[in-house]
Amino acid sequence: MAVDEHSAVLAPASTAPGYAERASRLVGAVVWTNTPSAVGRPVLPDGCMDLLWTEGRLLVAGPDTHAYHPGSSPARWAGVRFHPGTAPALLGVPAHALRDQRVELADLRPAAEVRRLTGRVDAAADPAHALEEIALEWAARSPRPDPLLRALVAALDAGRPVAAIADRLGLSVRQLHRRSLAAFGYGPKTLARVLRLQRALALARSGMPLAETAARAGFADQAHLSRDVRELAGMPLGELLARG
Repeated sequence: MAVDEHSAVLAPASTAPGYAERASRLVGAVVWTNTPSAVGRPVLPDGCMDLLWTEGRLLVAGPDTHAYHPGSSPARWAGVRFHPGTAPALLGVPAHALRDQRVELADLRPAAEVRRLTGRVDAAADPAHALEEIALEWAARSPRPDPLLRALVAALDAGRPVAAIADRLGLSVRQLHRRSLAAFGYGPKTLARVLRLQRALALARSGMPLAETAARAGFADQAHLSRDVRELAGMPLGELLARG
């Protein structure tokens, strides 16, 4: 079932107190932890899916198309954020089936397995490490990630047009869209928009002037950047940057 809006899950690379992340041993993934003091920053679309743990529960965060606003929670959280396009093969479910949702892992995998895994993470001295071990075990039993998907992410992140990428990959635009829905939860044009937003925020948070940020991230101008931030993050750019 979908999880309520009070789950305390934060955006990647948060600077909020209580949040920490590190590179995972699973290629391209990130392991993170979050304590109650870090609640409050919206989770922005990033093309990723997460395996989540909180005391007594395992969940999956599907790909977001708009900001997810966590509420307050007294619980600890840990997660593994998978590289874009890699989680569906591990979970056995297409990404678009989980778009804009937080669901119980037991809705996706056998209940007995989920009870065993939940008990294992609950009992671990470092729940984030235990969660990472589970992700590594799943990856070892799953097919290797499709290199086409990584090539697609890299090309979109470089700002290349979708039609040109499809041609280079030997696919029609419709075929690329279909594969993108299954892997990322939305089509390549939406994924490109999400990746562009993430590039812009990284530049802006580094102190780069907004006009230069917009140009370097691939926006037509600063007004274009502001519109996309408002639509995807649900708030003005200045307010989002002020939150860290």
